[in-house]
Amino acid sequence: MKRALFIGTGWLAVALGVAGIALPLLPTTPFLLLAAFCFGRGSPAAREWLVNHARLGPPVRDWEARGAIPRRAKIWAVVAMAASFAVSLALALPATALALQAVALAGAATFVLTRPE
Repeated sequence: MKRALFIGTGWLAVALGVAGIALPLLPTTPFLLLAAFCFGRGSPAAREWLVNHARLGPPVRDWEARGAIPRRAKIWAVVAMAASFAVSLALALPATALALQAVALAGAATFVLTRPE
């Protein structure tokens, strides 16, 4: 049961990661990393397939080897965070919600921007 849950979640993450290749605000790499983690717990063969895949494998291998995030992914991540905050501002969310979001996004952006490329 637990193994099947990891495998199912892994394939869902792969599907979202592949969709993220075409959809600009949907991230690809975090979903592929989640898939690698899930497959590592549920299906070593699926993990091997993902890590060795010509298109999907490089971000996973780069992260595992050096904690690296490609420059293009960093740019898209920060742009998506800024867009998210801009939407919150446009919707006139309460100040508390904006402050919490700003702190969380600043932390996430700092993490992303300080990773090697």
